[in-house]
Amino acid sequence: MSDTPFDAAGVPASATRRDVMRTLLAGGMLASTAGGLLTFPGTALAQTPRKGGRIRVAMGSGSTADTLDPARGSTIADYVRHYMFYSCLTTIDAKLAPQMALAESVDSKDGTLWTVKLRKDVRFHDGKALGAADVVYSLLRHKNPANASKVKTVADEFAEVKATGPLEVQIRLNSANVDLPALLAASHFAIVKDGTTDFATAVGTGPYKCKEFRPGVRSIGVRNDEYWKPGKPYLDEIEYFSIPDEAARVNALLSGDVQLINGVNPRSAASFSGSGCTLFESKTGLYTDLIMRDQLGPVKNPNFVLAMKYMLDREQIRKVAMRGYGTIANDQPVQPGNRFYFAGLPQRKFDLDKAKFYLKKSGMAGQTLPIVASTAAGGSVDMAQIIQLSAQRAGLNLDIKRMPPDGYWSNHWAKHPMSFGNINPRQTVDLMFSLFYKSDSPMNVSGWKNEKFDQLLDLARGETDEARRKQMYGDMQVLVHEQCGVGIPMFIHSLDGLGNKVRGYASHPLGGMMGYMFADQIWLEA
Repeated sequence: MSDTPFDAAGVPASATRRDVMRTLLAGGMLASTAGGLLTFPGTALAQTPRKGGRIRVAMGSGSTADTLDPARGSTIADYVRHYMFYSCLTTIDAKLAPQMALAESVDSKDGTLWTVKLRKDVRFHDGKALGAADVVYSLLRHKNPANASKVKTVADEFAEVKATGPLEVQIRLNSANVDLPALLAASHFAIVKDGTTDFATAVGTGPYKCKEFRPGVRSIGVRNDEYWKPGKPYLDEIEYFSIPDEAARVNALLSGDVQLINGVNPRSAASFSGSGCTLFESKTGLYTDLIMRDQLGPVKNPNFVLAMKYMLDREQIRKVAMRGYGTIANDQPVQPGNRFYFAGLPQRKFDLDKAKFYLKKSGMAGQTLPIVASTAAGGSVDMAQIIQLSAQRAGLNLDIKRMPPDGYWSNHWAKHPMSFGNINPRQTVDLMFSLFYKSDSPMNVSGWKNEKFDQLLDLARGETDEARRKQMYGDMQVLVHEQCGVGIPMFIHSLDGLGNKVRGYASHPLGGMMGYMFADQIWLEA
């Protein structure tokens, strides 16, 4: 993963004046001694990384469902943990382009038959050398339903995976997929040892070795001195645990009890002023969605779904719920800036007259329905309150059921007629669609099934003509916008909090925590 480029003043080249002012106001910029230039203490400046030190990292998500099995990972906490202990064949850089990791090369002439050549002298934490058999096992285990892999629908496209040499693997797909190198960078596809079935601990090739793992309590990683990236990682140890309550998480950072947190609520931005800590903003494809389960109660009515989408006062949500830290979305899960974003889709506006029309048409006018929200799904409590007021004006009573963040993802997410979720950015549009919108995906949160969408998804996967592929993805975005039971009002800017000695931090379009991959990037200033 490349570092963020900087201009002559030491400011990230991608930073806007608004970004700079936000960091100044948060107490996150310091005057350097050389020429009085301003620098970001929490970004990857031209400094010499220092080895040593220990940090404590507090995440907003975490539960007894936490797992060391990459295949089963379903939260940010899991993704970070897996990138800490394991490595993938490829990685995604800050421009969303795949780069080689455990693989020296991933090549294909037709997008169907791929050859993966592995690095030499890579070792697992127990000293075993990485070989082709480990890769074959790691990829094929996703196809076994008993392993409950979150990427089974993707892995089902592997027609054959076999070793063609000690450090060479051949992957034959059912149909062409030009995105395979990028897909292999997903944490789910992290490489485990051949034959691994017990994930009580993690034996990977990642930057840290698993010293302790207690689901719902904490993880401790210690530096892997034989890590395949020369000179890395920098820290001696990372303690990683959950503080579900956002206010408590921020206070832990500001008091110095922890050095890095994620999921800072925009309401807490002012508390960083004068603290010496940095509020770090990343513009990503992260979104909080209103999930209307297709098979549960009245929400399966398409007119009701449209009514709810017209009740989304997106500008109010951006101002109130996000405090401006967001980009208005249009019920399509592909963010502006992505090369496959369909900008030609007319923006759905807040329209109570249309909401009333579709509500009446659905037969739900005057009814009362529960809507489940939690601080675990960023901004969802504020969103629910804004939607509740709009619904009252449209003739619908929404009863907000606020659930505690602890256990929300395992007990409530997508398990009610209406609830909120957080969907983190994915490496490719294909992966996002395959995981959350394909009819047979276990993570299809709304239960939406659309044969035309599925067909387009299969066709686009192997399309080598960029213009035709973009058209297909545009058509899929229209289908989701018009028919899917998911409302996406906002792409949320990720806000992380950094202690005053954390260095090496940078923005990544895949999400906060440097796209979940901070573990081998950061160090502590002496």
